[in-house]
Amino acid sequence: MYEELTEVDIKKMREELDHRIRVLRPQLIEEVQTARAFGDLSENFEYKCAKQAKNRNDSRIRYLERMIRTARVIEVQGSEDTVGLFASVTIYNELIKREMTIRIVTTLRQDALKGLVSKESPVGKALLGHQAGDRVQVEVDPQTKYFVEIRAIEKGTDDESLDISSY
Repeated sequence: MYEELTEVDIKKMREELDHRIRVLRPQLIEEVQTARAFGDLSENFEYKCAKQAKNRNDSRIRYLERMIRTARVIEVQGSEDTVGLFASVTIYNELIKREMTIRIVTTLRQDALKGLVSKESPVGKALLGHQAGDRVQVEVDPQTKYFVEIRAIEKGTDDESLDISSY
């Protein structure tokens, strides 16, 4: 399956990949070699930590390379009066009886704690293409459904201020 990402997502991933390969990898390899020189590897905590950090970096490099290779680049579309990618949407959740503002983003930049909701999430899918005043059903799974009312939409742009997720 292909991830639908924007040009900015790809650019940010390439920048991180470049940093991890050119800067971080040589540092971590040097740390592993330095820790190895401390002696007995079976009881060498510094060696174990350095090796774990190197392996995490290598894993992230593989992840970023795969994401870039398999990504399908999408354009940010949408009009002023409908919910689109990067729009800030004020909704009233009828289930919890609370108003909240969320921003619809790509899966790579989602962070629910910051109000950044993926366009692939149940809420994101339900809201896309709707207008202010619409009452929309959000289906979490076949047994769990609830309604939200779109109160306001503020068109957004694909800026570089949103970080990409660690994983």
